[in-house]
Amino acid sequence: MAERITPRSEDFNRWYTDVVIQGKLADYSPVKGCMVIRPNGYAIWEKMQQTLDRMFKETGHVNAYFPLFIPESFMKKEAEHVKGFAPECAVVTIGGGQPLEEALYVRPTSETIIWSMYKKWIMSYRDLPILINQWANVVRWEMRTRLFLRTTEFLWQEGHTAHASFEEAEEETRKILEVYRKFAEEYMAMPVITGRKTESEKFAGALHTYSIEAMMQDGKALQSGTSHHLGQNFAKAFDVTFQDKDGSVKHVYATSWGVSTRLVGALILTHGDDSGVIIPPKLAQVQLVIIPIWQESTRQKVSDFTEQIYQKILPHFAVQLDSRDQYKPGYKFTEWEMIGVPLRIEIGPRDVDNRQVTIVRRDNRQKISVGADSLVPQLKQILDQIQQDLFQKALDFQKANTYSINEYEEFKKILEEKSGFIEAHWCGSAGCENKVKEETKATIRNIPFDRLKEMGKCIICGKDSEGRVIFAKAY
Repeated sequence: MAERITPRSEDFNRWYTDVVIQGKLADYSPVKGCMVIRPNGYAIWEKMQQTLDRMFKETGHVNAYFPLFIPESFMKKEAEHVKGFAPECAVVTIGGGQPLEEALYVRPTSETIIWSMYKKWIMSYRDLPILINQWANVVRWEMRTRLFLRTTEFLWQEGHTAHASFEEAEEETRKILEVYRKFAEEYMAMPVITGRKTESEKFAGALHTYSIEAMMQDGKALQSGTSHHLGQNFAKAFDVTFQDKDGSVKHVYATSWGVSTRLVGALILTHGDDSGVIIPPKLAQVQLVIIPIWQESTRQKVSDFTEQIYQKILPHFAVQLDSRDQYKPGYKFTEWEMIGVPLRIEIGPRDVDNRQVTIVRRDNRQKISVGADSLVPQLKQILDQIQQDLFQKALDFQKANTYSINEYEEFKKILEEKSGFIEAHWCGSAGCENKVKEETKATIRNIPFDRLKEMGKCIICGKDSEGRVIFAKAY
């Protein structure tokens, strides 16, 4: 099974596709550019969804649902927004066999239709804030697609909030980015850089956009979550006003934010190896699998002991007992490794005699013998250690492949030979930003929140710069 996965060192792009296909995470759809998310892949997304949904609700947000179809006139109300999305939109012009009076856009994002509803719901400062999230699918007509990373239809969550002031909206935007950072680092075990997007990279219709950027194993960046301060742009487009405490009438302030099934791809690209995906324990639907190993003469005693172990740990962990007779243990080992289950428990006749089990870590293949009596606390400790080790390994990789440079020629050489994140001075000019993109295909991923205020010279034009930004080639 695992031999069908192309080694990363041979062809990284092919490796990624092999892991997705052979691990039964997703498959190509009959509709070009779309994917079918298979149970193994959906289990990862489902766990992500459950975790994020809890985190959103802990910060006061609630879920709702808005229509898939958006009237064309709504899209055109915010000029910058429609301009940004027009090339990616799918448009319905026929319904029920008849031409529609007004074309309907298949949702690329929901700002416009949501703000048409907020106009009905918001009258007074007492109606604010509105903190709504929705779990939905969206369509963006992509020309070049890759499973999970970029598909024509994908699943996501999109938050849309309304506030009485600029400051409240700004606080919301930063609060959600922190939720994304915490989720990425503490659950996905994926280190990220938080910061602000440049004007040319921000969301269409936003005042500014914040992002979390992660480094994949090939050194490329993956934008893994964005949070947008929309100011009053959409409120003005849809004339959403409220009466403030002093009796004055004002337009509300807005935010929007989202992450998508792209995070499943991010998890694979961050932690996967040549045997398949590796799932951090906090996001594993199955945290450990028990595999009995027996011959006919030892079958009964192994089966009885295995059942005892299974019942002992079942209340504490997400565990599965693989007692399928039609497959040999070696096949099961390979299959569960490809799926990415964090721990494997092997139980053979000697384990029964010694009242112990053999635990195998998915991330580093380490084998550990643990007595049956101390199994539960030991398993918890090992799972916690795997979660920490995966994050540390990814962080070490990020640091080792981040370069601070001052010359454009060195910048280009690194991108040609090594790839990775490049910290370099930039004057703030869109012209310099575009020149880098045209000549190297690298973009400014974000302006980090924690960057040092350090005077320097722009690597393109030599003008003054107040600090370094993060450049990288990206997915």
